[in-house]
Amino acid sequence: MPLMLTATQGDTLDALLWRETGLGADALPVVLDANPGLADLGPVLPVGIGVAVPDLRPGPSSLPLIQLWD
Repeated sequence: MPLMLTATQGDTLDALLWRETGLGADALPVVLDANPGLADLGPVLPVGIGVAVPDLRPGPSSLPLIQLWD
């Protein structure tokens, strides 16, 4: 289930994402894909508009485990 954010006065999508979730500009394409028509509203979001943010946490890492002590 996606996280739902609500825009306040003067919010841009990137500012809303950063303030509420700590996500940066790399999350913008994914969030825009999850919210069809959001980009058509312009750079400043209307007050009260809901924005669905899909779960963007990284999955399990494929990096090898490094142990400091054996």
